[in-house]
Amino acid sequence: MTHRSPRRSGFLASMTMALLGLIAAHPDARAGEMTTIAQAQTEHGGQSATSGVATFKLGDLTVTSPWTRATPGGAKIAGGYLKIANNGTSADRFVGAKSNTSDRIEIHEMSMSDGVMKMRPLPNGLEIKPGETVELKSGGYHLMFMDLKQPLKPGDSFKSTLQFEKAGSLDVDFIVRGLGATNDGLMKPTGGLY
Repeated sequence: MTHRSPRRSGFLASMTMALLGLIAAHPDARAGEMTTIAQAQTEHGGQSATSGVATFKLGDLTVTSPWTRATPGGAKIAGGYLKIANNGTSADRFVGAKSNTSDRIEIHEMSMSDGVMKMRPLPNGLEIKPGETVELKSGGYHLMFMDLKQPLKPGDSFKSTLQFEKAGSLDVDFIVRGLGATNDGLMKPTGGLY
């Protein structure tokens, strides 16, 4: 008989629920790819909430619509999504974020390669070239809120500080949408998960 500690079991349950949310939200995800996503996960150590649109400015940078999905009870990770536009003439780099909602936040990239979904952290951050907009969304670049301190509930919001290499820090509000929310703010079926 194998005995798992409550802490490890809680972590595994949290990871499973988060993975199911990521798979349900990604249009190219297939059931056979859950193992690859689980392995990738395990290896990785404004305006009102009702409008859903918020804009935050810092120098030449504009951050639009920071949001995340609600988490099931016990989940310890969540994805974060937003758009960053660089209206200036020189590149900047999105290098990190902080929030009282989680112990740490990482910038990640998710990609498909030969039919296999892979996720990896971007320790050097994400370049925002002049005149370009980078979208952090499901299935691509995104934030990972690690070791959440409490469940995220639909309709709630929380503050985070985004850090840019040149522009400095910017306080934003993340809106919490439903578990099945998509990048366009709509809900999609999640295979029975709500």
